[in-house]
Amino acid sequence: MMKGRTISPGKVKGVALVSKEPIGFYGGINIKTGIVIEKGHPLEGKCVKDKILVFPCGKGSTVGSYVIYGLQKNGAAPKGIINKETETIVATGVILAAIPCVDKIDIDQIKDGDTVVLNADNATVEVAK
Repeated sequence: MMKGRTISPGKVKGVALVSKEPIGFYGGINIKTGIVIEKGHPLEGKCVKDKILVFPCGKGSTVGSYVIYGLQKNGAAPKGIINKETETIVATGVILAAIPCVDKIDIDQIKDGDTVVLNADNATVEVAK
């Protein structure tokens, strides 16, 4: 079990979608479908919908906060977000969208396709075996 810091509370379980690269939500993810559209991104063509999205940090425009909120409104948002470092863009977005989120996690311990239990109420992440 890994202990981090709560950014946005909630408890979810789901399949991890892992990126070693930062994610820019504005222009990087289709707000209607949740598909990663950033050219050359490791997750290009993959869908964040209903996944536990694991990535080091966000990048890019502050509009990214509204993209996260928009994904939620369109039913295309990730179930939860796990970061190494959540910066203000992602923090604002997950709080607006009420998506459970923790940071200060060693994301190298989570592999793509792992089933993850994210308990942002007590800032823990567990990879289910």
